[in-house]
Amino acid sequence: MHHPPADSPRLLRFATAAVDVHHHTSAPDQLPASRTELDALHAHCTALFQLLDTHTATARPHQAAEAEHLHAARIRLWQTADALHFAYHRAPRADGRAPTREACALRLPEGTPDLVICQRHTLASARMRRISTPAELRGAPAPAFRS
Repeated sequence: MHHPPADSPRLLRFATAAVDVHHHTSAPDQLPASRTELDALHAHCTALFQLLDTHTATARPHQAAEAEHLHAARIRLWQTADALHFAYHRAPRADGRAPTREACALRLPEGTPDLVICQRHTLASARMRRISTPAELRGAPAPAFRS
């Protein structure tokens, strides 16, 4: 059985602190999130999704109530990543051009490096389709608290 390194929670605390520092140092600018920042946020959400996916799978055979809540959190993270993916494609490009309605409707990839967010999102989406129901993906309520 694989055991995580003893410093895993510490690494998560560092990641959380980094996001918090970013928030406090970029918030005064009052500028909308750039495509680069939206891509980074999407990467962060999908990394958290993968971590929760692992923890959910590990908890399922031993702690069903905990696994149910982790599964709900995993769905919410995927929904957040999905919204970030759409926001990315609707955000203005570096040259100031906004994507056209036609390109958005057709979901045309914009090429590298912009395609990376689509590849990452496709992998997370495929995983979600395997582990959840359509009702869950549409935003079914979170499970009731059980002790």
